[in-house]
Amino acid sequence: SRIDCFAPPTANNWAFGCWAQFSGDGYWESSNEHVQPRSLYYAQLSQRLGKEVLGRAYLLETGTEASSSPPVAVAMSLTKVSVKPHTQLKEWIDSAAIREPVISSTGGIKTIDLAGIKAPVLAKPSAVMQLQNGWLVRGDKILTGSHHEVPWWRGTLQPVDLKQSKPAITRFVPGRTGTGLTDDLNEVTGWMLNNNIISLEHNYGLWYERRRDDHERVKRMDGEVWPPFYELPFARSGQGTAWDGLSKYDLTKYDHWYWSRLKQFADLADQKGLVLVHQDYFQHNIIEAGAHYVDFPWRTANNINSTGFPEPPPFAGDKRIFLAEQFYDITNPGRRALHRAYIRQCLDNFSDNNGVIQLTGAEFTGPLHFVQFWLDMINEWEKEKGKKVMVGLSTTKDVQDAILADPERAPIVNVIDIRQWHYQADGSAYAPGGGQNLAPRQLARLFKPKKTSFDQVYRAVSEYRQKYPDKAVMYSGDSYDNMGWAAFMAGGSLATLPASINRDFLAAAAAMKPLASENKDQFVLASPGKGYIIYSNSDRPLSVNLEGLSGAFRIRWIDPKTGKLLTQEDKVKGGAVTQKSKPVNGPAVMWVSHN
Repeated sequence: SRIDCFAPPTANNWAFGCWAQFSGDGYWESSNEHVQPRSLYYAQLSQRLGKEVLGRAYLLETGTEASSSPPVAVAMSLTKVSVKPHTQLKEWIDSAAIREPVISSTGGIKTIDLAGIKAPVLAKPSAVMQLQNGWLVRGDKILTGSHHEVPWWRGTLQPVDLKQSKPAITRFVPGRTGTGLTDDLNEVTGWMLNNNIISLEHNYGLWYERRRDDHERVKRMDGEVWPPFYELPFARSGQGTAWDGLSKYDLTKYDHWYWSRLKQFADLADQKGLVLVHQDYFQHNIIEAGAHYVDFPWRTANNINSTGFPEPPPFAGDKRIFLAEQFYDITNPGRRALHRAYIRQCLDNFSDNNGVIQLTGAEFTGPLHFVQFWLDMINEWEKEKGKKVMVGLSTTKDVQDAILADPERAPIVNVIDIRQWHYQADGSAYAPGGGQNLAPRQLARLFKPKKTSFDQVYRAVSEYRQKYPDKAVMYSGDSYDNMGWAAFMAGGSLATLPASINRDFLAAAAAMKPLASENKDQFVLASPGKGYIIYSNSDRPLSVNLEGLSGAFRIRWIDPKTGKLLTQEDKVKGGAVTQKSKPVNGPAVMWVSHN
């Protein structure tokens, strides 16, 4: 054989202890000679475990005497050894069973056939997620906890960056598993449970691979892609060349790995009592930076389906893209058919799951007519399949209100998600209109929204809970992660309550509804005559009206910061308005239950 070892410009290659013919101007050391250590593996093992491990090393020995003038005794000994040919590596490997024979006698031990195999213990699935009394529940418990949104594109494989990575369902790194790589979904769902994360919000990636991280718009000269890969919903066709250097997409075919990963997560979520919020679309590709669009599967240059978008793309100022209006235009027959098929795929993939909430799309500020079309496609599928989907309405406020006022489409909606608007602390609404061809952050730059408050979050959720009592309400808007109690006391589901919140407390709340309070600084959930939950931010005593009720009532206190029950507990009789001073400073929750 021949070994080439060249020194390329600004670099070098090294060859140590190589046996061959040689070519190249690289670094050569001990050519056609044995080098020490004989085995790099055993050398490292002995450094870690001690030199005694070398006594168990299996290495083909070579002669240790290579002197040109050996003593007479050594020469005689080597002469005797020379009668036999030297053992070759293949022969030495084949004789392993002689050097270290494997004991094959069973000695009365049962074989696997006789021992039998115990059937694996299947995990007991969690209770079905359903809409009950205006709450999202599993079993008798309201679902609460924080939310996790998957990354859109960021990530490298450098160890320092992997430490900062967040779980993603459809991120793929060939041959490597773990956070920042190809996530182990069982570990991801375990991580969610351990960190009080009730829902994972998934949308497809902004682009497939990391070369586009530079946010440039140029076509890639080859398909030498960089991991990690954020797999996309559609399959490659094997035809032509897309802007990223790989083959074009076929929007009528779907990426099996992408959808199977989502399905696997949804199955685990149903097993462990979690929620998958599935964002069908991702608006970031069609608004704002042009780099978000250049590798987008729907772009005409990137698929074989003749989607009809202008090519080359009309970048505004050679930088921005404004294609939302065309993308949401379902009067185009070709694109309408592709949208219909894709929406049905989003439903088909989770047809036997119960813990999936379908939303229109991440960052969605699109027009009313597209939401109407989306709901019509869901309604068509539900009637055809005889199944019901958990449908969430997550839009701008004008679009949301128009859908909820629509007698044909409102019944399709199960969950109202307050996300793209909120009431500001002064009581005014930050509610830009839909279909203005601007992304949420572009709208925010124009209208400069101010922060909300506890009272205004309560107001937003309460208004929709009272007006649409048959639907659940989620608050995902401004400061949602700090306003869990405001949303919860107004009847909001998936509120970010602490991990230590009492299970019986959540079960009791599932039977309650928001109740108007005579005290403006008290917020009340009630099942009149059976139980009450009262939240207060003020320092004044909390009161509960037990007039006309008989029997004893138990009063317990919860610290809203930790969710833990406090030690103080009281018992009172019904028949009057009862007042109790808070056992702690600051906000407190009083839980009143009928004994």
